Amino acid sequence: MILNRNNAPVITNTVDIPLQLKPYSFFSLDNNVPVYAIEAGAQDVLMLELVFDAGNWFEEKNIIAATTNFLLKNGTSQKDALAISEAFDYYGAYLNRNCYNETATITLHCLNKHLHKVIGIVTELLNDSIFPDKELEIYKQNQKLKLEVNLKKSDFVANRLIDEYVYGLEHPYGKYTSLEAYDAISKEDLVSHYNTYYKHGNCKIFIAGKLPSDYQVLLNQAFGNLPLNTVATQVKTHQIVRASQKKYHLTNDELGVQASIRIASPFPSRKHPDFIKTQVLNNIFGGFFGSRLMENIREDKGYTYGIHSYLQNHRGETAWMVSTEAGKDVAQATIDEVYKEMLLLQNELVDEEELSLVKNYMMGSLLGDLDGPFQIISRWKSYILNDLDEGYFDHAIQTIKTVSAEELQTLAKKYLNPDNFYELVVI
Repeated sequence: MILNRNNAPVITNTVDIPLQLKPYSFFSLDNNVPVYAIEAGAQDVLMLELVFDAGNWFEEKNIIAATTNFLLKNGTSQKDALAISEAFDYYGAYLNRNCYNETATITLHCLNKHLHKVIGIVTELLNDSIFPDKELEIYKQNQKLKLEVNLKKSDFVANRLIDEYVYGLEHPYGKYTSLEAYDAISKEDLVSHYNTYYKHGNCKIFIAGKLPSDYQVLLNQAFGNLPLNTVATQVKTHQIVRASQKKYHLTNDELGVQASIRIASPFPSRKHPDFIKTQVLNNIFGGFFGSRLMENIREDKGYTYGIHSYLQNHRGETAWMVSTEAGKDVAQATIDEVYKEMLLLQNELVDEEELSLVKNYMMGSLLGDLDGPFQIISRWKSYILNDLDEGYFDHAIQTIKTVSAEELQTLAKKYLNPDNFYELVVI
């Protein structure tokens, strides 16, 4: 059919587009490790991710979780770091590791026809990582040099300190690295964390893409006989100790001309009934390029190149954060405008045009987030790891579509009280 270019295409409101989250397939390995799979996509590629309860929440000493996770790929009894990298490179595969507050991941991207070739190397890392002394010393040296450089940057310092004020330095969400902490790392610390939280740890597997017909067999052969999930993950609790002072102004560089501004207030987890509606309010406030903070402080006042607000991504209690960099001479004026926008949301209803714009933006973002199997499994992973039920997606869609200006004003009065926010300026 030839398009008639004289007629404009029909414009569809994204709020009216029906959205569905493709369901996952589920099965368990012989050792009861759960596997969540999305079979989709036109390209012959797949992503395999193993998620362990091995993040900062579970470490006995600072930085042990992140160091263990990073060095998983740096040596086994059969292969050194170079041989491991070359083994993945030979098949055009890529292995990445990441450590977060509660979880740590091992993520493999490869052509589906090569899964049977490279999956055994992942098994070797899980079963036989040895954390060579040389690799540990190189890692410590590199990280210390990187930290020394970063500590000269106001934005890096601000990001560390605001979390400390909100959660406390001993809490995993508020803890940060130091040169002394790197010096204190020992190989024995890494082996202990590895044995407890990887070799015998709580593991979930997520796989997505154009999957081989025998992928279930391959996964079971690779991981089904490992001693995973054999020891119950130790339940750990961490006390939040908030700073008693609310306002901080620090000079990190006497010659600095830019101020890093962080404004944050404690907020419940994503399981709280206010969470989804508050995401709508946050987008109006400062969550996207067309937000009020951007329009006021960037476009109108010209104080900053960019300012945004967001709800931190934590399993437990989180925080509502405002983040920006501005000239130090306009730092206080920037903060004053942030609080001004909070009060406007408390005292005036959002008009229908602005609310419709934000709803369309959020629905359009969801459409983009579901573009492909990797994005779909990522959303399911977020729900599963946060213990959210399968109806959460539909509930979120319905909430975005139907939340009213009156409900948003009520939320603003509840959560956007300037007196509840910690305020930090680092120059």
